[in-house]
Amino acid sequence: MLQYYKNILARHVKNSIGWSTGRKIIVFTVDDYGSVRMASKTARENLRKQGLKIDSSKFDMYDGLEDAEDLIQLYETLSSVKDKNSNPAIFTAMSLPANPDFAKMRNTGYIEYNYELITDTWQKLPGYERMKSIWEEGINKKLIYPQFHGREHLNVKVLLDLLQKKDKEVLACFDNHSFGAISAKPYPSINYVAAFEFDKYEENEALKEIAFDGLNAFEKVFGYRAKHFAAPGAREHRCLAETLYKGGIRFIDSDMIKKEHQGNMKYENSYNFTGKKNEFQQVLLVRNCVFEPNPFDNLDWVGYCLKQIEIAFKWNKPANISTHRVNFAGHIEPSHRKKGLSLLRSLLKEIVKRWPDVEFMTSLELGELIDS
Repeated sequence: MLQYYKNILARHVKNSIGWSTGRKIIVFTVDDYGSVRMASKTARENLRKQGLKIDSSKFDMYDGLEDAEDLIQLYETLSSVKDKNSNPAIFTAMSLPANPDFAKMRNTGYIEYNYELITDTWQKLPGYERMKSIWEEGINKKLIYPQFHGREHLNVKVLLDLLQKKDKEVLACFDNHSFGAISAKPYPSINYVAAFEFDKYEENEALKEIAFDGLNAFEKVFGYRAKHFAAPGAREHRCLAETLYKGGIRFIDSDMIKKEHQGNMKYENSYNFTGKKNEFQQVLLVRNCVFEPNPFDNLDWVGYCLKQIEIAFKWNKPANISTHRVNFAGHIEPSHRKKGLSLLRSLLKEIVKRWPDVEFMTSLELGELIDS
């Protein structure tokens, strides 16, 4: 309970600075769409039998590539409410257009990294044949709007290093077309799912190439250039900003207090707020609310999120709600999706009830409003 009140106090501090508005704006910024993570329930059980520690993380337990039912049921939930302008709720889906080409890398002895576009993955997997049209339906109905979360949700340097060292956990994951529950950490400054973390500063040159290639891949998959970027794991160096700018990015997610690695385990803090601009005039967006229903805790997530929205509105701030695909994913466990969507529906209904003048927006619409 003490931690709960500390978190509420922190929300007041977070909302005390930055861009303000008298409008009641709600944005859902949702990470991880497009990432394979855990391929299936069978893959999860195989990895558990091989000793991987699956059960301590909801991402390893439940996070799989969104399927048709995930999106169809999500659309139904988002459509269940309307804002003051008769618009439904909408997810800004921070998306990854690529995943490792597991088979190709295995067949070539893990000499180099290869990826495949999500459109190719859909064609390989049974039940995913209609995904392109289902995504287009959601975009056209203004229920979901993909933006750039990186090329893939993993760190290429770490992955190749562990594969070439024949790390048993990584090899087991690749045999099951997955990448989850990997415990090895060859570089203390790099988490294996944080695509833009690095050991030495000069590695950012390769990361710039990945970022630009990823933006082009995003356009191939979704048919338009992304304008909003949120790094996997929320960690990237500011030197990527110029590459992102050249690739079309106008809005960048940032922590309020961002611990930025400078290389060789040296860190500097930067202090940010929604509406702050960098040297390329890119607008920073700081998420100020959280909705992360977790099967491993007993928190009233609907009530907690509503309290955070209330605080944001009290300070005349938009409510930028941070969440993840895993909360609404049912490819591995349909019951998990059912619970997550039920809580989301309750949250949405309470939002429009408490604040009838609310407006649902994408992160781009918010960013453009701030920039204007």
